[in-house]
Amino acid sequence: MMGVTDIWTYVLGTIFIVLLPGPNSLYVLSVASRRGIRQGYQGACGIFLGDSILMLLSATGAASLLRANPSLFMVAKFAGAAYLAWLGAGLLKSAWGSWRGAAVAALEVKDTARPFHSALMISLVNPKAILFFISFFIQFVDPGYPYPALPFLLLGAICQIISATYLSLLIFGGARLAGQFRSRRSLAAAATGGVGALFIGFGAKLASATLS
Repeated sequence: MMGVTDIWTYVLGTIFIVLLPGPNSLYVLSVASRRGIRQGYQGACGIFLGDSILMLLSATGAASLLRANPSLFMVAKFAGAAYLAWLGAGLLKSAWGSWRGAAVAALEVKDTARPFHSALMISLVNPKAILFFISFFIQFVDPGYPYPALPFLLLGAICQIISATYLSLLIFGGARLAGQFRSRRSLAAAATGGVGALFIGFGAKLASATLS
């Protein structure tokens, strides 16, 4: 179908992969729960752009380049791991300050004030997204199709629709949690700390990732 092989397997696989917890979805949920729906969608737009860039890299042969240059992949994955760990440490610091009744840490303010930029960076170093676009995604493109851009556009559109639907659910769910967080400082601190710990875990996962 339009240069895509086994499209329904791709759709089902993409749904399950998108539903797996990852830094993209957790960040958008975190922003929406603390800053509201508008800020949540700014974060979601950063995710969409980041995923589009990864799709473009996949379509232009970045997967082959990374496989042919293990040292380049090592540099990319450790830089991404360091960024995720840095964000996680900042959230833990913010949670500790909130727990003690102090003002919100400056790093959290900086992070949530520009959710689009932060979400874009998170998307570009997200281990789940990286491995999806350079391993799973490309398997469904028919190499003999005469118009190679078309299957990539179709696969990308399907992925973005599924992602947009899921992120919208998280944004509105997070906005409903905002009232609880505003009235319960300890709950907000615990949630922020939990997200921070998960980001450090995602960084560790990216540092140990391999290209298959």
